[in-house]
Amino acid sequence: MASSGWSKADDDQEKSLAAGVSHKLLSIRLRRAAGSRAPRTAPQTGEAAPSAQPSAGDWCDEGDSGPEGEEEGGYIFLDKPTTAAEASLLNKVLHDGLVKAKVSVEVQQKDPNSPLYSVKSFEQLRLTSRELLDGIYGMGFNTPSKIQETALPALMADPPCNMIAQSQSGTGKTAAFVLALLNRVDKTNEWPQVLILSPTYELAVQTGDVISEMARFIPEIKIMLAIRGNKPEKGQTIAQQIVVGTPGTVLDFLTRRRCLDPRRIRVFVLDEADIIINVQNFQDHSVRIQKLLKPDCQMMLFSATYSDEVMSFAKRIIPDPIIIRLKREDETLDNIRQYYTVCQSEEEKFLALSNIYGVVTIGQAIVFCYTRKSASALCERMKKDGHAVALLTGELTLEDRATILRRFRDGKETLLITTNVCARGIDVEQVTVVVNFDIPVDIYCRPDFETYLHRIGRTGRFGKSGLAINFVDGTRSSAHLKKM
Repeated sequence: MASSGWSKADDDQEKSLAAGVSHKLLSIRLRRAAGSRAPRTAPQTGEAAPSAQPSAGDWCDEGDSGPEGEEEGGYIFLDKPTTAAEASLLNKVLHDGLVKAKVSVEVQQKDPNSPLYSVKSFEQLRLTSRELLDGIYGMGFNTPSKIQETALPALMADPPCNMIAQSQSGTGKTAAFVLALLNRVDKTNEWPQVLILSPTYELAVQTGDVISEMARFIPEIKIMLAIRGNKPEKGQTIAQQIVVGTPGTVLDFLTRRRCLDPRRIRVFVLDEADIIINVQNFQDHSVRIQKLLKPDCQMMLFSATYSDEVMSFAKRIIPDPIIIRLKREDETLDNIRQYYTVCQSEEEKFLALSNIYGVVTIGQAIVFCYTRKSASALCERMKKDGHAVALLTGELTLEDRATILRRFRDGKETLLITTNVCARGIDVEQVTVVVNFDIPVDIYCRPDFETYLHRIGRTGRFGKSGLAINFVDGTRSSAHLKKM
């Protein structure tokens, strides 16, 4: 079997998910015919243009009061949104402490009459060692979070049960499955007993760090990272009890290198399961790995989101699972109040933002602009007026984004100016206000409903109240907002 098979494919796919942001961002290029009223055309990437034709009210030309483009030689460059894998990693960086969520979870296929239906303290879990309890307290978990108090009793029960679990970022999902798997590990046996799949190198390292922190009082428990650049020689066996890695590399360990025995795996975990299942190669690798395991191996899928398609697939590969999901009412935007203010020019928009920032009680605020150029210009003006402002765009590497978001989370800057790169998946608990400096539109200058929902969803996180303010600077943006 060629060594450039699935292992290489996994490395390539992992790099495209997590490290691609360190290269020059692929821009959406839109050309306008000089002096004409032609619609902005779709990018020339081989993708089919939307089948719906723009109506007369959707044309853009020099007279529009819509968002200013970032133009060079007739082209407009837009930022690409953060991928799901990048957002997941950034959220793990942001939520190194437990978020107190007000949302509820809905438990399916579970007996509510069980004495272990839920727990209110970690002592009730009857852990196998006091060192585990010391580890969980040492990480700052004084009492179980909602997902932990609901999931852990079932995960630790005998015989072991399988689980598909959903909970918002920062609510203790990783700590929940790590505590459960550490409780299953026999530290006297020096062979792999736990297998954890993560979609990217960085997420695998993050999960390994959480395991090391929780097991720091149990030095006998060792961790092996099955990631690119950390592969044993063919025939070499792994003595560590816990293996954390990306799907292709783990499959390489199991089948080509044969350095771990799948029949000895007692616990199998898919972390950020929705990302793994949504990526075709990762999905295929995960299914192949799962089929190598014994039927009585405990399986856990944890994620912040599950589409109906992903949930359907998960149910097919996980036998008789307990399912924990967010209640539907906790996924709505009812706790976000939405307003708009009419402005006649870019200058009035800037003054309106300054006024809002001066009179509204703000914890943290995010301002969304249409392009990197407009975001950078606004950031410079706000800084000149003495505001503590951070700028986040797709030009930055993932490491730089993480640094900026940490500073923003810690309150070193109270205003974050960004593009759609931050519209999806990034959760900062303290954000109380979102401002749409430019109303989001698609490449045909039609209102972008999905991006709007994702943008305003950056506030009102974890059941808290939020405020969304939209700047309307003309009849076109006013019509867009009414449609939204």
